[in-house]
Amino acid sequence: MLEGIVLKAYSGFYYVSIKTGQLVECSLRGRFRKEKAKVLPGDYVKISIINDEQGVVEELLPRETELLRPPIANVDQALVVVSLCDPVPDLVFLDRLVVYLERTLVTPVIIFNKIDLAMDEAEELINIYRDIGYSVISFSAKTGQGIEELYSFLPNHISVFAGPSGVGKSSILNALNPGLKLKTGDVSIKSRRGKHTTRYTELLQLNQGLVADTPGFSRIDLPEITREELSSLFAEMELVEERCRFNTCLHRKEPDCAVKIAVQQKRISAHRYQNYLRFLEEVIDLERSF
Repeated sequence: MLEGIVLKAYSGFYYVSIKTGQLVECSLRGRFRKEKAKVLPGDYVKISIINDEQGVVEELLPRETELLRPPIANVDQALVVVSLCDPVPDLVFLDRLVVYLERTLVTPVIIFNKIDLAMDEAEELINIYRDIGYSVISFSAKTGQGIEELYSFLPNHISVFAGPSGVGKSSILNALNPGLKLKTGDVSIKSRRGKHTTRYTELLQLNQGLVADTPGFSRIDLPEITREELSSLFAEMELVEERCRFNTCLHRKEPDCAVKIAVQQKRISAHRYQNYLRFLEEVIDLERSF
């Protein structure tokens, strides 16, 4: 048997890249269907060859990570695309996605796209996330700004582009490799939200790495966490919360809260703190439902 990685799953077939660089169209061995096993792009598998172009997936190898939205395995890096205008930045979605990635141990790299259209307004926002410690790239597919920097993040990683529709994920991939000619879409005039242009998840080979262009989405659920765990997924809060009076402090109504003091002193971004409170209410509501 040969080992390979699944680049795409489509219409019941799995397209597996093996070490020779060949792409083999595979079906699943019957026992996978009986066990209702889920094979995802990014999965490492063992296959048997039927002929020069076709094979059968015989074994699914252990996964390091698994994302549910988008469904993809063994990702170690997420390229989170945020549009700076048209559509305007959705910072609730950005922080929700970063929390989700932090919990799943996938490293976020934040790409602020369309910098050419919002240079002045973007600087403060970019600095907030950079100062927290995230890798941040200012990008413009139109001018080429940020392309070389983004290239440097790709080698030896399985990366996933993530973000809602219309923020420019496919346009960024086209800028990195014009030969891809991925379909892009305009922003809906009525809703000011992007139209979906990518219909399924596919791993693309790019600069000695694998990159997934994924279907856009406008909603992602928080990971399964307790109210006490949430603040640990906000790096800037974790740095100061040890100075709170109570070690069980939720940074909401408690007195002598170091996080609230840091917000007042503008050492923690107000919008990040408000998003934390929003997510905390969601987590508490979920706890009550069980």
